[in-house]
Amino acid sequence: MAFRKLLPLIFLGMCQIGSAQSPTYGVGRSPTADEIRAWDISISPTGQELPSGRGTAREGAQLYIQKGCAGCHGRTGSGSQAPTLIRSDGTTRSSMPCLVPCVNDNNVMALHSPFATVMWDYINRGMPIGKEGTLQPDEVYALTAFLLYKNGVIHEDDVMDAHSVPEVVMPNRYGFAMPTEEWKHGSPRLQGYPKPPQ
Repeated sequence: MAFRKLLPLIFLGMCQIGSAQSPTYGVGRSPTADEIRAWDISISPTGQELPSGRGTAREGAQLYIQKGCAGCHGRTGSGSQAPTLIRSDGTTRSSMPCLVPCVNDNNVMALHSPFATVMWDYINRGMPIGKEGTLQPDEVYALTAFLLYKNGVIHEDDVMDAHSVPEVVMPNRYGFAMPTEEWKHGSPRLQGYPKPPQ
């Protein structure tokens, strides 16, 4: 009877011995530089990675309908199942412009970021849902211009491109915590805090 209780352990041990002697299958490989470049599409606040292209709010208004943005975000940019993109007097609790526009305690997506490059990057990599990455740079610039214009950040005839998008001062530019004098670069870490990898 004791042998029957040990049988599962013996069986598991035999499986381990067998798997340790099995050949490697060569699954996976290191990506090539071109493969990494294709996925490395992050845009920093400085916008130095922005591609060439241009767009205006008028072009963006047409694209907002054509590309299906209105289907999720609503024709007016609010009041639908997706996050609110365009604020109005009815969507803000304080008078416009407010530092961080809110709708029922949720941030208006297009204005929460302190940098317009973040908005451009999000549209470029994540929209439209289900067809991510299909927008051309000109279309992303136009949609960015449209959202900025509708939220009162830029004028309707302003052209958004790789040079102008990083220059846009967002309503929430200074709404995030800024470094204080105590936060000095290269300061020693707190006692017991893990060291960064070398």
